[in-house]
Amino acid sequence: MDIRELRYFAAVYRERNLTAAAKRCFISQPSISAAITNLEAELGTTLFIRHKKGMAPTASAAQFHGIARRIIDEADAARNLFRKPATRQALTLGLLRTLDQTRTIALLKPLTGNTDLALRLVGASEKADARIVAKTMVGAGEHFIPLWSERYVAALPPSHPLTLKETLRTTDFAGVPMIDRCHCEQQEFFKGASPPRKPVAIAESEEWAMALVAAGIGVAIVPEGVARGNPDVAMRAIDIDVTRQVGLAYPSAHPPSDALKAFIASLPRQANSRRVKSTAKKTKRA
Repeated sequence: MDIRELRYFAAVYRERNLTAAAKRCFISQPSISAAITNLEAELGTTLFIRHKKGMAPTASAAQFHGIARRIIDEADAARNLFRKPATRQALTLGLLRTLDQTRTIALLKPLTGNTDLALRLVGASEKADARIVAKTMVGAGEHFIPLWSERYVAALPPSHPLTLKETLRTTDFAGVPMIDRCHCEQQEFFKGASPPRKPVAIAESEEWAMALVAAGIGVAIVPEGVARGNPDVAMRAIDIDVTRQVGLAYPSAHPPSDALKAFIASLPRQANSRRVKSTAKKTKRA
């Protein structure tokens, strides 16, 4: 038994398929099959049941996998013990807390796979090489690269009567308990509304606002990505197209680092936003 056989076993256990495991280990399928056969002979037990669709691990394989995984991890740790750390480029990104999670993860995923890059994420107000924020937050000394536009929608408890409508007007919220947020776009939507809205809570974060909506406390006007990513609330369009533009902001006083240049080069430009069906005719910017 050697470490290579253990790695091949772990790959087959994970992939449940010899071909996929062979690709993962960068070897031929017969080689990985022979390694599993040798390992089974040495252990005196069957590790996998071969069938047309792949490899089904046995109870012995499940029991052995934890041991094999520990041996592999300890071998890797020993190999790295005296290895000199490679010089890595550093990149610190500030993130707005209310970003669309799906879009943001898609932007960051290529960075996490770059072993030559030390990525650090901080809040939008903290010191950073660049920030992914709404355009309204960009300072005078920053460049701004638009990434996507996102509209605001109404987030409601799933059983709320207003969910029976596809598009909501300002007047629909008369007397409805509202959850205020610490942002300007809700004030834009309700500007000049009569009768005035009825706030019952103030949420300092999107997570807290969504939790209050899901609990049936009230209704909130939120970025579409925030409502869409929460399965416990219903989402409806509003008749005033209140939108925000999200992008990358970075200092204009000095040239960007090589790491930031590479990140900028990988960015999509002004991706099309996914919208809720709306009959909106008026447009405002938040």
